[in-house]
Amino acid sequence: MRPGPENGALLLLLTAALVAMVTRRLRVPYSVGLVAAGIGIALIPFLPQPGFSQEFIYTGLLPPLLFEGAFHLRWSRLRSELPLVLALAGLGVVMSSALTAAGMHYLVHWSWVTALIFGTLIAATDPVAVLATFRETKVQGRLRLLLESESLFNDGTAAVAFGAAMALARGQTPSLPGIALSLLSTVGGALIIGAAVAVVALFLIGRTEDHLVELTFTTVAAYGSFVIAEHAHGSGVVATIVAGLIMGNRGPMGVLSDPGRQAVEAFWEYAAFAANSLVFLLIGTLVGHGQFVTYWGAAGAGILFVLLGRAVAVYPICGAFWKSRLRVGLRQQHGLFWGGLRGALALALALGIPENMPERSAIITVSFAVVAFSNFVQGLTITPLLRRLGELSPSAPAAPIVIGASSEDEA
Repeated sequence: MRPGPENGALLLLLTAALVAMVTRRLRVPYSVGLVAAGIGIALIPFLPQPGFSQEFIYTGLLPPLLFEGAFHLRWSRLRSELPLVLALAGLGVVMSSALTAAGMHYLVHWSWVTALIFGTLIAATDPVAVLATFRETKVQGRLRLLLESESLFNDGTAAVAFGAAMALARGQTPSLPGIALSLLSTVGGALIIGAAVAVVALFLIGRTEDHLVELTFTTVAAYGSFVIAEHAHGSGVVATIVAGLIMGNRGPMGVLSDPGRQAVEAFWEYAAFAANSLVFLLIGTLVGHGQFVTYWGAAGAGILFVLLGRAVAVYPICGAFWKSRLRVGLRQQHGLFWGGLRGALALALALGIPENMPERSAIITVSFAVVAFSNFVQGLTITPLLRRLGELSPSAPAAPIVIGASSEDEA
């Protein structure tokens, strides 16, 4: 009997549990251990290989992770930092995309279209990787708030930029007003959809005291906001974040019953753990299947220009706020630069590139290389860096596993 997809799923869940136990003992980041385990699964031929696709990563695993992260993000703290966060998530993504694309065009000799597609899909920091890493490091304060908020909000800009690059690949020439309109409809429509879904869900939750029904409404809100927004050609990521932000800030204030609040927190803690585990294991299997020998030069250049693009995005934008109340110290700027991790979001966009597009294999392989570097090199060194920068107590553990913990629990 040939191993079916269900055996691959069982293997991933078993691997996740074992990796959690081993990494806790070895004091290494859980996400790094999962990626390494995923690479091992990909390289062992007799093991059942889990199926992966853009739809599975993007539609199946991202909504619960995004909703859970936004659910525990306090609006009272985010509101004061919103101008800086939006600048990093908007202008920062554009600047990073432009530098990365220019570097790949002039150094690797990719066509402008190919370089722009890669630059736009890899520019946004990944909320899954950022949330998992900063929960493991136990870092608190403003730096974590900025990085998590930026990673949650910058997808809208990246989606519009990626769409414009794909339009160029199809022979279209998007105009500046057209791009602005696309940004408005993609992000604005998602904001409206996410808010509407959250309001309806909270209204229905307020009409019941059955904790299982309350939990079901939060699940419907997480996936429903994502699916509706994507169907309306908006950003599902932004819609789910807005739904989670509203429900997380309004739900516990007398809307959820006490049993409902306990059930919701416990369920989303496990959902985040399971989805995070699957995401990083799948990243490992994708990296394990990458053709790095064929594209080693392009992969190295991609890593270099992604880092340079991140630097160009962080330091000038933070410098623009230097004389305001939102001033970011130089040490925290270093943390913002090195903490801008890439992950499942970039891989989902790369896998969604049409099969007939030139240089598709090169784009996917280089994207895998950047994600691997981000998880291994940056993921393994972020804790020592934060400790050196004074953002982490010298006695703090290197990598505790609290993937689904709420911000209140961590404070």
